[in-house]
Amino acid sequence: MTMLELIFPPAFILILGAFLIGPIRAPLRPLIVLGAPLLTLYAIWQMGDGIQLTAQFLNYEIQLIESSPLRRLFATIFAIMAFVGGLFAFRQAKWWELAAAQAYAAGAIGVSFAGDLITMFLFWELMAIFSTVVVWCGGTEGARKAGIRYAIMHLVGGVLLKIGIEGVMVHTGSIEIQPIPLTNIDGWLILIGVLINVAAPPLSAWLADAYPESSPSGSVFLSAFTTKTAVLALILLFPGQQILIWIGLYMIFYGIIYALLENDMRRILAYSIVNQVGFMVCGIGIGTEMAINGASAHAFAHIIYKALLLMSAGSVLYMTGRRKCSELGGLYHSMPLTALCGIIGALAISAFPFTSGFISKSMISQSAADQHMMMVWLLLLAASAGVFLHAGIKFPWFVFFQKDSGLRPKDPPWNMRAAMVLLAVACIFLGVFPEWLYRLLPYPVDYVPYTASHLVTQLQLLLFSGLAFFALLPLMKRTLTISLDFDWVYRRLILSLMNRLICLLSCLDTALRSAFSRIFSIIWTYIGRHHGPEGMLARTWPTGSVVTWVVVLLTVFLLFSIY
Repeated sequence: MTMLELIFPPAFILILGAFLIGPIRAPLRPLIVLGAPLLTLYAIWQMGDGIQLTAQFLNYEIQLIESSPLRRLFATIFAIMAFVGGLFAFRQAKWWELAAAQAYAAGAIGVSFAGDLITMFLFWELMAIFSTVVVWCGGTEGARKAGIRYAIMHLVGGVLLKIGIEGVMVHTGSIEIQPIPLTNIDGWLILIGVLINVAAPPLSAWLADAYPESSPSGSVFLSAFTTKTAVLALILLFPGQQILIWIGLYMIFYGIIYALLENDMRRILAYSIVNQVGFMVCGIGIGTEMAINGASAHAFAHIIYKALLLMSAGSVLYMTGRRKCSELGGLYHSMPLTALCGIIGALAISAFPFTSGFISKSMISQSAADQHMMMVWLLLLAASAGVFLHAGIKFPWFVFFQKDSGLRPKDPPWNMRAAMVLLAVACIFLGVFPEWLYRLLPYPVDYVPYTASHLVTQLQLLLFSGLAFFALLPLMKRTLTISLDFDWVYRRLILSLMNRLICLLSCLDTALRSAFSRIFSIIWTYIGRHHGPEGMLARTWPTGSVVTWVVVLLTVFLLFSIY
């Protein structure tokens, strides 16, 4: 281990950079925003495999850094995205957003190299805190409210994860990161905590709720880290758990349906994240070496092309101030570079040949075929067509083509264009030279993506999906509507029922108070009538009668006080 690694573990470099962004003079700020991720990337590749740094905590040996090809793969793409995202954002974003984004990326890299459950949880919560700040940097009332809801969901997920980790520590005496069986409540709590971060329905609406409310650059950072860190956690903790196959498939079709219904261009891409992460979760559930390689490769490729798509959408939002597909169209005239980069990202997410999605997503489908999971393979094949419909065609068509909206914005500033071009080149480079990605995967790769059958099958699928889109184009026309997601249940329905229950209890309370007050008034009137020189109460009363009246009055008083 070198001195650089010992003093500055990769995540700590970005944390230091986050602290320096604010105090440093504005002209020097890009040096930190761009330099810290590059230095982090260098540190990542200086580490060998195995445990690199440990510490003692409460009789446990905390493994602050553990490296492996899988961990290094995820840390690498997180560092790359911190750099490219910083390049896209540094001229437009406020310094506190840049600082929060670097701390957020540091949390993701910290989780990637965490050698034990305690370290993983600490960096996990660091991500939750600073990703919430990134959402709030959207600067609108919608961003503020969405950030609060985002924080609540991740607080719930963090609490479940913490309880599960404590249970594992108590029952096994170990905090080592290793596959956890789902034979007791501890494993289920950890799984649910991770699935919340992976945006598995029904608790996935936080993603489509919060990401589109962030700033144009904030959504780029948000798309890269949280869900993919959760994917890594699933690979490390729950590989081969078959329940993940069905959760992944549900995520895939859930994301497709909602993305097809959406009118907001960034909400389309947000639901598309859920869809694409579903492919990864499904691969983790299959659990073979091919499937784990496919899930890992797809996570790497997805971060790149999804960031490219969100940069394209963010550029449109930044230059036009519009986010609804029904308000856009014809932008290819004045934003040709943005449109071209958006199209490349759309082709990549659709697994078009010679793009990064083609060489990663197909590994997951092939792993299902190798395990003779015919239904799973067919569903993944159908899902690929759905992806082309909502992200491959719908997003670029309604934003850059369709009817002319009359808007004539220019392409965005040079730094935003440079970031998009870098990612567009990466999408094509990985598609043409897949071995550059395959050699980084955790297991040796025995897979050739460019076979005649695979090319023909995929081109046929994309061709007929495209024909279906344009044949059904009148039905695809967007209107000014909103889609109700499952969060409507706890944001509207449950709150409405609670308000009605509170109103009912309040009415009942008022009625009881009125009844007891009336009873007390009657008793008091009765006593008053018999008071005086000739009244009953003026006579000499036996002690027992006096006590009886005192008890009656105290009882009435207590009942009146309670209700």
